[in-house]
Amino acid sequence: MRIAIFHNLPSGGAKRALMEWTRRLAQRHEVHVYTLSTADHDYCDLRPYITHHIVYTFEPLPLFNSPFGRLNQWQRWKDLGRLAVLYQSLAQHIDKEGYDVVFTHPCKFTFIPILNIYLRSPTVYYLHEHFPNQVNRSIHRPYTRSEGVRKILDRVDPLIGLYQNQLRALQDLAVANTRLFLANSDFTLRQFQEHYSAPSALSRYGVNTEQFRPDENTPRERHLLSVGELSPRKGFDFLIQGLANIPDSNRPPLRLICNMQLEQEREYLCQLAEKSGVQMEILTNLNSEQLAQEYRKTRLVVYTPVQEPFGLVPLEAMACGTPVLGIAEGGVPETVIEGVTGRLSPRDPARFAEILLEMLKQPDLLRKMGQNGVDIVRKIWSWEQSTHTVEQHLLQASKAGPN
Repeated sequence: MRIAIFHNLPSGGAKRALMEWTRRLAQRHEVHVYTLSTADHDYCDLRPYITHHIVYTFEPLPLFNSPFGRLNQWQRWKDLGRLAVLYQSLAQHIDKEGYDVVFTHPCKFTFIPILNIYLRSPTVYYLHEHFPNQVNRSIHRPYTRSEGVRKILDRVDPLIGLYQNQLRALQDLAVANTRLFLANSDFTLRQFQEHYSAPSALSRYGVNTEQFRPDENTPRERHLLSVGELSPRKGFDFLIQGLANIPDSNRPPLRLICNMQLEQEREYLCQLAEKSGVQMEILTNLNSEQLAQEYRKTRLVVYTPVQEPFGLVPLEAMACGTPVLGIAEGGVPETVIEGVTGRLSPRDPARFAEILLEMLKQPDLLRKMGQNGVDIVRKIWSWEQSTHTVEQHLLQASKAGPN
């Protein structure tokens, strides 16, 4: 097949997944990548695996600082129009090339790219998560403005409705012109299907078991490990609250590894940890090899994001022989098998602390769970299997004709 791939992704799990698929698809098919200048091209770089990497330049309009922040909705609304013009041109370029199928991924501005509206080539979109503007994930932070005041202002602010209504209208058009949607988890699939009746199917991620693998020569250290962007939705505050329920003498340190960070969230977490008596360390910008080594060094990975669509972190930890204590929500229960590769906790800090102590008191069980994780990942979570599933869906879509 001749496959065009589009993305406008930042660093993170979605870009890593795209890199794994791209390098495998390119071994058997002609793959060209189209993207915007606003994407992160260096993280999980696709360019070594392909011959054509076409970048369209886009510069979002500047955003205002307080007290003019509410004008940002106007700026974003104007950007939607500018993106529409750019994506029409890009769609004409792709269609002219006569690809068998176009495999699109999120745009950091609109989630499903507006590009999908204008493509005539058969198009498959990958749901790394359901469109965030259609998901209710409200997380309070003390550094944000008063919730009451904000809600009152939001109700009378016409610019919010202008931008949100236009964004939703464009998303609806893009969905209507997309042949097939692939989702990374049952959780993501259900969220999408609650809003749309478009053709959709499950197509899971995988794990690079050559990179993420156990090493018996690496000693386990006392700290706990959690991984993800330093933002409210990753639930690091819950980890700190949970650890605060453990007596000082038994409380393990917490190490966070973050590829991206919001400075206000970092300050908030550091203050919360200090106030709670939790020893916390934050590492940033680790490459994949360094990340794998961190998985091997910890006794236990703790993973408690808010309504996470899937999360590669538990699978990468399991591939390294490290058990996981995860949150029993979102897509996490689809990877962490209760009592086999780890444990699952409700979003209750006291109960989380109880389960954590139970696990830490049973080192033999931790080792057994770690080995179970290695065996299960190698059996059912390979990128080769994942790519084969994606490949079959792309082939099916290519045979169905234009959108």
